[in-house]
Amino acid sequence: MKAVILCAGKSTRTYPLTVNKTKPLLRVGDKLLIEHLLDRLSSVAKEVVLVVSDNDVKKKLGDKYGKIKLVYAKQKEALGTGDALLCAEKFVDNDENFMILMGDNLYPEKSIKECASYGVSMLSQKAIDPENYGVLDIDKGFLISIDEKPSKPKSNMINTGLYVLNKRVFDVLKSVDRSKRKEYELTDAVNTLAGKIRIRCFYTSSWLSIVYPWDLLTVNQRVLSEIKGKNKGKVKQHVVINGQVSIGKGTIVMPGTHIEGPVAIGKNCVIGPNAHIRPNTSIGDNVKFGGEVVNSIIMDNTTAKHNCYIGHSVIGENVNIAAGTITSDYRHDGKNHFTIIKGKKIDTGLRKIGAFIGDNVCTGINTSIYPGRKIWPNLSTLPGEVVTKDLME
Repeated sequence: MKAVILCAGKSTRTYPLTVNKTKPLLRVGDKLLIEHLLDRLSSVAKEVVLVVSDNDVKKKLGDKYGKIKLVYAKQKEALGTGDALLCAEKFVDNDENFMILMGDNLYPEKSIKECASYGVSMLSQKAIDPENYGVLDIDKGFLISIDEKPSKPKSNMINTGLYVLNKRVFDVLKSVDRSKRKEYELTDAVNTLAGKIRIRCFYTSSWLSIVYPWDLLTVNQRVLSEIKGKNKGKVKQHVVINGQVSIGKGTIVMPGTHIEGPVAIGKNCVIGPNAHIRPNTSIGDNVKFGGEVVNSIIMDNTTAKHNCYIGHSVIGENVNIAAGTITSDYRHDGKNHFTIIKGKKIDTGLRKIGAFIGDNVCTGINTSIYPGRKIWPNLSTLPGEVVTKDLME
């Protein structure tokens, strides 16, 4: 079976992490998000069509991933998921069935196999807040309709964005009108198809979607829960390692360092001396780290060497975290954190949340960052600065 992964979205709700890159190219665990998705597809897909808006994904992945052939279709204008799928038509129109997935989601391999083996189908999951998703009306295991973000949901079963469809979807897509968002919606085509063919609904409880920056930490925890400890680097004396810890080739772990798994550390890093890396932390390639970090993602080529604290945070690529930089992650009253997304105050649902720092940021020494604050790429803070609001371009 062929698969189509939609990777061309602008991802504005995950700013500042996606100002310079698309969500599928964000790192979680020991790989990029898109690589985790391809790993899960490897048992069912011989060829994957990646719908992209630029050449960044191709530069990262090339024309092959493992045994999967990669083909690229470009969406020139952001006109929605329906338009994105139409961009892939010429690559799959001779296939009886093909799979469609969203590039910013993490799907369980078991569910991918289940849908692929059955045929025309889709994947659903229960939600405690179905009004924020496409809500499914299902009868005897088959789709009746999808209602996008209804004020009064008919059920708590939601659409995960994984489908197995056939080429009839393209004829339907060519006749759908633009939605209120001025986009061509794949769900509108699926609704029309549901009145003509039977679309089986399978169920999972393990689907994860990245909507906001902190969702990346949830996906990171899931991925790290599945890793196995392996050491391809060099661990010097007087280092303590507990739990499942993966250390990449060329990485050196210096004396006095304490690592508590699950943790993934990439290639050619220098960790320590006297670093403390706590659970659910991912560190990319070519990173120099010497402070304390917990439940965070530190991406490639970042430096954070001197007495810093990074908690419940995501740090982009090529960032310099100066000595004494601290990310505050807990409110004194213990209540949930709120943060601003696209001008709206959002309840994160989390009691602990740190900072979200874009690529190429430099902090000044002794910078203190309030919980949930975001710093846009290429910006800097002054020595001793207290970041109380998002720093934007």
